[in-house]
Amino acid sequence: MHNGTTITQFIIEEQRHIQGATGDFTSLLNDIVTAIKVISNAVNKGALIGVMGSAGSENVQGETQKELDVITNEIFIKSNEWAGHLAAMASEEMDDIYPIPAQYPRGKYLLVFDPLDGSSNVDVNISVGTIFSILRCPGEGDAPSAQAFMQPGTKQVCAGYALYGSSTMLVLTSGHGVNGFTLDRDIGEFVLTHPNMTIPEDTKEFAINASNQRFWEKPVQRYVEEALAGKTGPRGKDFNMRWVASMVAEVHRILMRGGIFMYPKDTKDPTRAGKLRLLYEANPMSFIVEQAGGASSTGRERILEVQPDGLHQRVPVILGSKNEVETVISYHQA
Repeated sequence: MHNGTTITQFIIEEQRHIQGATGDFTSLLNDIVTAIKVISNAVNKGALIGVMGSAGSENVQGETQKELDVITNEIFIKSNEWAGHLAAMASEEMDDIYPIPAQYPRGKYLLVFDPLDGSSNVDVNISVGTIFSILRCPGEGDAPSAQAFMQPGTKQVCAGYALYGSSTMLVLTSGHGVNGFTLDRDIGEFVLTHPNMTIPEDTKEFAINASNQRFWEKPVQRYVEEALAGKTGPRGKDFNMRWVASMVAEVHRILMRGGIFMYPKDTKDPTRAGKLRLLYEANPMSFIVEQAGGASSTGRERILEVQPDGLHQRVPVILGSKNEVETVISYHQA
């Protein structure tokens, strides 16, 4: 029998500290938690239920979808469309927004999500995850358009991610620190296991896709070259390099022990400002990282202050331990 705080208990206790809280937000989070449990089960069973491999389709970014991309997107929609807490949803896997169907009541929140981050890793059994963000819907009673989602990351009410690894974890912030919960499959509940998660200000670990080195801008080239030079270079210390190709796994490692993650602007595809999506990946992860004491930047500006101009806008991402992120920013300003 567990002796910890369940996520339901945690959310309700948090709600009690908010004057005028109606319970809508708490209920919405519970629906998201349900979706994550269902996705965890699908990912965990994988080949046993025949959901591995390509779906034979592409998403709006032109990326080949895995069968689990399609399945997990549908799980998130069906779990959250009916309860009356949302006005609309937007997903990395859908071209346009998903308004709540007319047969359901319309709520005051917007939900954006990447249902299966790092899905290219599914077939080789490497950790993947789900990322989500909650915004308030502007206007009262109006059917929202895509414009309603064009809010900077500072406007997020809540952000979180689920990590489907050796255990399933849910990491969450509503602007009052970061807390981690582990799924206890025996009782079917997430239990608080990592309260008040914080990121060390200093680190000797960086994560970047080194195969793109020839396309990086000079500030990132400089930072990585100095890190690789170790004790013999200007930084005077040895670094380790990591790369999982799953943003959830990269950020989780940083939350647990520090580090810096970079998917910077490069010249590989000059039509793209960056690789990662602002609404579905960069904003929620930046909110979590900053709430844990870290920093997040494009290299030129704070990610949470970027004004979105499209549902699938991409941005450069540099986040993690505060002092290392500030070093990379300083190189961009030099």
